[in-house]
Amino acid sequence: MRTDGDSWDIVTSVGLTALGVATFRALETIDPEPMIHDEYATWFVEAAGEPHFMQMLHDPESVGKVRRFGRLMGVRTRFFDEFFAAAWQRGVRQAVILASGLDARAYRLDWPAGMVVFEIDQPRVLEFKDRVLAEHGAVAKADRRVLAVDLREYWPDALTAAGFDPGRPAAWSAEGLLPFLPGPSHDALFERIDALSAPGSSVATDDFGRGVDPHRFADTEERFFGSNPFGNLDVSDLWYDDARAEPGDWLSRHGWSVHRTTPVDLAATYGHPITDVPAELLDLMRQAHYVSAEKRR
Repeated sequence: MRTDGDSWDIVTSVGLTALGVATFRALETIDPEPMIHDEYATWFVEAAGEPHFMQMLHDPESVGKVRRFGRLMGVRTRFFDEFFAAAWQRGVRQAVILASGLDARAYRLDWPAGMVVFEIDQPRVLEFKDRVLAEHGAVAKADRRVLAVDLREYWPDALTAAGFDPGRPAAWSAEGLLPFLPGPSHDALFERIDALSAPGSSVATDDFGRGVDPHRFADTEERFFGSNPFGNLDVSDLWYDDARAEPGDWLSRHGWSVHRTTPVDLAATYGHPITDVPAELLDLMRQAHYVSAEKRR
């Protein structure tokens, strides 16, 4: 369960979910027909040495259908990869990755010259990430600037102090973040993004969708996969379900042009349709949303 001001490293609480997501990105990378390529993900899993994810990585057949969770992470990862690519093709040269976790986009995407990538997350998560990247001699493909800040606190001053320019368009991502924020922090996140965003900025996030019970979603997934993809961690215990604004509706009301899609539609678009899951889970996936929006000029 969560408490006000709680913190974590990479093998506890919310940090462990980031390690799990890295594991699923690593599994998708080694799939015969991968949707993404993230060679950095394996580095993080092996450095952490967490037994459940190590077994999943090195003996994926032993965990049965759970390894297919990597395909869902592949869909999510590719959505955000393409979001950033579309932004820089429009001339955007600053990106902000909120709750960056073990995201290695600053290293693996082919950013254009002059791109600045800001990463914000908990201090101990970023310390682990930077240590592993340094041990492997990784070199960022953008000007990467790291901010060890709790997103439940006031973070805009730290961002601008690191060189973020509110007068220029930016691309913002909040990937796999929203359920882990209490309602007031969730709504404040979008208020702060809006306040810091010049016209032409864009934002992308994922959300369960209005009326979807996230605990039911997690239970349904676990029944299908036959075990918990995150081992002994019940991720739904880390989520908040208090009142909050629906992201797409909020952005629409505040001058952003919004587009919504679902993981089911995206998987089909990427050439990997989801066809072999129970009707209940498929219905819940169709209610989940990937939201992207651009601030009108």
